[in-house]
Amino acid sequence: MSTTAPVPVRPPLPSALAGTTAVLVGGSSGIGLAAGVLLRSVGARVVLVGRDPDRLKSAVARVRSAGPADAPDDAVLAVAGDSGEDRTLTEAFDRAGHVDHVLLTAGGMGGIGPLTELTADDYDESLGSRLRSSFAAARAAATRLPAGGSLTFTSGILVLRPGPGMTTLLAAAGAVESLTRALAVELAPSRLRVNTLRFGRFDTPLLRGQSGLDSDEAISAAGAAAPLGRVGTPEEAAAAALFLMANNYVTGQVLTVDGGESLA
Repeated sequence: MSTTAPVPVRPPLPSALAGTTAVLVGGSSGIGLAAGVLLRSVGARVVLVGRDPDRLKSAVARVRSAGPADAPDDAVLAVAGDSGEDRTLTEAFDRAGHVDHVLLTAGGMGGIGPLTELTADDYDESLGSRLRSSFAAARAAATRLPAGGSLTFTSGILVLRPGPGMTTLLAAAGAVESLTRALAVELAPSRLRVNTLRFGRFDTPLLRGQSGLDSDEAISAAGAAAPLGRVGTPEEAAAAALFLMANNYVTGQVLTVDGGESLA
């Protein structure tokens, strides 16, 4: 819905997020979970969306502990389901009752390998799942967010420095960045904002799931050659998401948060 009123002016600090509601798609672990903890610590309501009910239950407890002990039950909610399905996002919005911000961190590392060895299923896993989730989040946000609301996607710095065997994975990430700019223009008349965080390496379960990076020592060694001497923490990544939610004058941008790795 378009409007002639400008986007609202508010303090562009995380404290301004108090009383708002954020839906975190992929919020049961890693950066999404860290964002939930930070948001709850500044007084925001949080709705976590993920596939695994058990992991969601654990995530809810962790996020809830970041806020006051006497907070109402609906301060932290969880919705289990496929982030690429419209009904999952619809349920999340319905349970929240009101949503101001959406952060989409869901996405895996599927579809890696030489182009000639990839199958149609590999394409679907990398391209289809990432883009379905992005469009499902965008459709929900377009009709449910208020003026000044935000939708934030994620990509990675390998779109700038591609390596062999990553064609479908990087094609999906690049598509998300293009989608960001297109949606920022399309949703601007409704005063909604759309941005992407282009992440480097952060110490998350996804990174630790890679071969040879399953210990603190391996993670430390992996970051030793980076410009700042280490990989990032999930909280450092999540803080950038809160910045994009809080600052009402940022839209259509791809913000790189990588400790300088894309410069090396």
